[in-house]
Amino acid sequence: MDIFDKLLKRMGPLGEHHSWSHGYFSFPKLEGEIAPHMNFKGKEHLVWSLNNYLGLANHPEVRKADAQGAADFGMAYPMGARMMSGNSKYHEQLEQELAAFVGKEDSFLLNFGYQGMVSIIDALVDRNDVIVYDAESHACIVDGLRLHLGKRFVYQHNDIESARKQLERAKKITEQTGGGILVITEGVFGMSGAQGKLKEIIELKKDFDFRLLIDDAHGFGTMGKTGAGTHEEQDCIDGVDVYFSTFAKSMAGIGAFVASTPEITTYLRYNMRSQTFAKALPMPMVIGLLKRLELLKNNPELREKLWNIARTLQNGLRERGFDIGVTNTVVTPVFLKGDLNEATALTFDLRENYSIFCSIVVYPVIPKGMIELRLIPTAVHTLEDVQRTLNAFSEVSEKLKTGYYKENQFQKG
Repeated sequence: MDIFDKLLKRMGPLGEHHSWSHGYFSFPKLEGEIAPHMNFKGKEHLVWSLNNYLGLANHPEVRKADAQGAADFGMAYPMGARMMSGNSKYHEQLEQELAAFVGKEDSFLLNFGYQGMVSIIDALVDRNDVIVYDAESHACIVDGLRLHLGKRFVYQHNDIESARKQLERAKKITEQTGGGILVITEGVFGMSGAQGKLKEIIELKKDFDFRLLIDDAHGFGTMGKTGAGTHEEQDCIDGVDVYFSTFAKSMAGIGAFVASTPEITTYLRYNMRSQTFAKALPMPMVIGLLKRLELLKNNPELREKLWNIARTLQNGLRERGFDIGVTNTVVTPVFLKGDLNEATALTFDLRENYSIFCSIVVYPVIPKGMIELRLIPTAVHTLEDVQRTLNAFSEVSEKLKTGYYKENQFQKG
C-alpha cells in the first residue's frame, strides 16, 4: 500500500473531524491585540483560552523590550546552536537569573519547551534505568518516554500508594540492571488544575533511591509566595532534582529552561540533542524574557490580580453548582455531562450567542459522556468578565440539562 493512501484512511482522532471543525473548533483565528477581548469570525469575544497568566504578552515594557531586542540584534542573531556559535552573554544572564529565582544553582536555556522535555528525558536515562511517571503527564513527557529503551511504569494520577507500588517494581529491576530510577510528574496539571503531590513523592525518597523531574509549565509564575513555582508553594524546592518550565505560560513567550545542580545542568547542556542540533533561542526573545522575568519578580500585584480573578471565577462557579473538579491552582475546568454533538452545539452557542471563547475538551482526553470547558484566567481579565461568564455558563448549563443541544445541534458542514 502507498504510505500516503494509508495515512489518508486514518486521519487520527483529531484529524478525522477536520472537514467540519477546521477554522472553528480546530485552528481558529483569534485576531487583534492579545487581550481578554479579541476578534473571532469578525466579532469581539471574551477569551478564556490564552495562557497569558500575568498579562505580560502586551505589557508596554515587554513590547518595548521585544522591539528593542529586534532593532539591536535582528531576528536571526545568534546564528547556530548554542554549543557551536549561538551563545551570548544575554543567554547566560537569563540562565543565571532563572536558576536563582527557582532556587537552583544553574539552569540551561532551551529553544522550545515541548522538544526540550523530550530531550531532557532522553538525556537523563539509559536502557538500564526505570522511569516511574504520573498517568496524566503532558504529551511532551509521554513522547520523551517513547524514546526510553528501558522499563517505564505509570502510577495512577496523584496516587501516592500507586506510586509506591510502581517504585517497588522499579527497584527490583534496577537491582538487576544496576540502573537508577527517575520519577516524573507535573507541578500543575494543565487540564485539571490539580497540583502534583510533590512533597508526598519526595517523602518516598526515604524508602527508594530515585531522582525527581517535574514539569512546572503552569506553576512557574503563578504558584508560591514569589511565583517561583509549585515546589516553592509546597516548600520542597530542595527535593526536586530537576526543574523544568516553559516560557509559553506566565512569561507569554517562546522557549523553556531546565534547572538543577551545576554538574547535572552541565551534563544536560552537553547531551540534549534538541539543543545541540538546533538553533539557539533568538536574541529578541531572550532580551524580552529578561524583561518578563524582571516584571514577574518585582510586580507581585500581577500575580495577586490573577489569583483574585481565578478565585472569584472558581467560587462563583461552585456557588452555581458547577463541577470544577479538584483544581487548587488558577487553571479552571468546568465539567458537564454530554456527548460530542452536544459539546459542539454548546460551544457554538457560547461563541455565537454569548461571544465567549473558551477551549472545549472531549473524549479521548476525558471520559466519554463528559464535556470539559477549560478557562484560563489572567491578570488582565476583569470582575465584569467573570460575572458575564458566570451568567452565560448558568444559561448554557440549563439548556444542556433540558436537552436543548440535542434538538439544536451544530450543523457540520
